[in-house]
Amino acid sequence: MTWLKENWFLLAAAAFLLGALGDWPYAYYQLLRWIVCGVGAYSAYVAYTQKRRGWTGIFVVIAILFNPMVPFYLERGTWQVLDIIAAIPFLAFAFIDKERRDV
Repeated sequence: MTWLKENWFLLAAAAFLLGALGDWPYAYYQLLRWIVCGVGAYSAYVAYTQKRRGWTGIFVVIAILFNPMVPFYLERGTWQVLDIIAAIPFLAFAFIDKERRDV
């Protein structure tokens, strides 16, 4: 259960990103930007403190891409691809990399 307590924010960000593939009101996508940017920035900080430069760079790019203050305007199809691609590192950091962080 402690794994879920430590990784809920990664799972929430991935769920929001994958949920964005549906047809939602514009407010959903605005909330998505805030959540993904915040979780991306926090994940970059966590990875940085663990001296994991690759993960840090990935999460910094995600935080910049989903920045709600200075947004990128792309077509819906492009965002859907980016949403799927951006969900992968959050899930990987939560699941695949679990053993290394537990050491």
